[in-house]
Parts: sequence; structure tokens; C-alpha cells
Amino acid sequence: MTVTSDPAPDHRLVSSDRRLASADREVVAADELRRLMRRHATTVTVITIAGADRPVGFTATSFTSVSLRPPLVSFCVGRGSSCWQVLETARHVGVHLLGAGQAEVARTFATGGIDRFAGPTAWQPGPYGVPLLDGVLAWLVCRVADRIVAGDHAIVLAEPVLAEHAEGAPLLYHNGRYACLL
Repeated sequence: MTVTSDPAPDHRLVSSDRRLASADREVVAADELRRLMRRHATTVTVITIAGADRPVGFTATSFTSVSLRPPLVSFCVGRGSSCWQVLETARHVGVHLLGAGQAEVARTFATGGIDRFAGPTAWQPGPYGVPLLDGVLAWLVCRVADRIVAGDHAIVLAEPVLAEHAEGAPLLYHNGRYACLL
């Protein structure tokens, strides 16, 4: 990778062998960005939402703290995902940081076409009807503050209204695999 800059103040990462040119800008190809982002280690996060008929949820790879004053967090979701239809109008969500022994929970919520809340997933209804997963390292119940369309995804900004955490090591996702801190 090489870094190139335009006369403008912003900088873009551009691959020397996979440039996509337009009239006024260059961007990294999607497959190259995916390979690069696999090197970013992150705590595995599951988002849950109370649906009209049943709860829905998914594993999110893009959870982050945005602001402390006011408290805001964000996560991204593909607008083509089955959860987006529920999340698009949801007022509250659950955000769960998984612990070291919860790789199977992560796999369950990353798998499409299944009931992610069926056994062996252990959960209970929480405040505002938000499904809360049992045994997680930490959870937040959040009020959805905004949804911002960004390409084929939406960025969801949410205000934490309740939170709980435990001691322990997080479950990490790095380079396409689950990992733990020793």
C-alpha cells in the first residue's frame, strides 16, 4: 500500500496495483479493503432488537464508542440484511460484548437463515423488550438516536440508557477467526 494525497487536505489509501479511477478521485477496491480490515482486531459485538413477532439479532464487526458527552455509540449494519427491516424502525437495541468463551454465540448470530434465539442461545427480555443475552462480558440497552445511510450499510447512532459489565477477557475477531487474550 502507498499513501497518495490530493491537493485537497484529505488523504486516501490507494493500492498501487488496484486503483479505481474516477474523474476526480481514487478509491481502494472493495476486496482490498476487506483484506485490510481483517487485520483490525475487535471485540465481538452482538446487536439484538425486539421484533414484532420475534427477536432478531446479528454479529456486528463495527461497534465503537462515539462520545462520552452525550454518551453515544455506533455500529453498522448491511441494509440488505434480514435484521435491517426491524432495525430501520426500532427505538431501542441491545449491544452485547461477548466474552472469551462465547465463540459459539458469535457464530450463531453471524449465521443467516436460522432462529438465532432458539436453544442453546440463553437470553431474556430486558427493558423496552430488548433481548438481553446471558453470560456476556458487557451489555448496553440503547435508544436509537439516528440512522445514517452510508453506501450499502447504515450507521446507527445510539444513546446508552442502561449498562452492565462483568470482569473477564473479551472474545476478539481478527483475520477471519475468533481469538482470546491470554
